[in-house]
Amino acid sequence: MTERVTLITGASAGIGTELARVFASRGHRLALVARRTDRLEALAAEITAAGGKAPVVIPCDLVQPDAGDRIAEALAAAGLEVEYVVNNAGYGLFGRAVQRDRADQLDMIAVNIRALTELSLRFSDQLIRNRGGLLNVGSIAGFMPGPGMAVYYATKAYVLSFTEAMRAELAPHGVRVTVLCPGPVPSEFQARAGFRPGFDSVVLNVLPADVAQQAYRGLMANKRAVMPGIGIKIVPFLLRFFPRSFILGAVGRLQLHRR
Repeated sequence: MTERVTLITGASAGIGTELARVFASRGHRLALVARRTDRLEALAAEITAAGGKAPVVIPCDLVQPDAGDRIAEALAAAGLEVEYVVNNAGYGLFGRAVQRDRADQLDMIAVNIRALTELSLRFSDQLIRNRGGLLNVGSIAGFMPGPGMAVYYATKAYVLSFTEAMRAELAPHGVRVTVLCPGPVPSEFQARAGFRPGFDSVVLNVLPADVAQQAYRGLMANKRAVMPGIGIKIVPFLLRFFPRSFILGAVGRLQLHRR
């Protein structure tokens, strides 16, 4: 029989690394994808030393149009089939969209949307055959517009909508589909995005390890969405009581005053 693996993108840092540790601790063999080979190899060595199954390391930049082909070829060459897809890779860029580099923002769309969509669809037949699961990492940002991080917020709105639709389509085939919507998480995200965490991060943040644990449990329980932390859980509920224009202004004031 073909060996089955859990494919995790963005596994070299933050939530992705913690998701890899959680899945490995539950007996999954992993295929780890990220740009930084040294970090992937260090994580693979850590998992193996802890008694986990030796992960497959696939260095790959998801910005590149052929990323999906490279991942699929590496898995096929190793005789592996995907049981779970964890689309964790993604990043944000802080600042006014009209002032930021356009190419950088299009690269963000390539990672946050195109790569996530391609891997979800490319391996859907294997998920169905193995009655596995799909975990897409969105954000609480996906529930609202985000002046100051306009493209990032929009990409996460796509992730939320796409994942919910995939859930409806794959449910009859016995495939679990969950969207993870964390709030601020202390990781490399803020530094790459180009802003310092503010008061909202202090109040709402949940540690990456806790996010990963909740995400795994939610996926295995086939929850529609996982929102780690009590503060984050009430945000979508509260948004129903305010006009869109008010939310737009409030988010804009918060985002555009960050330093």
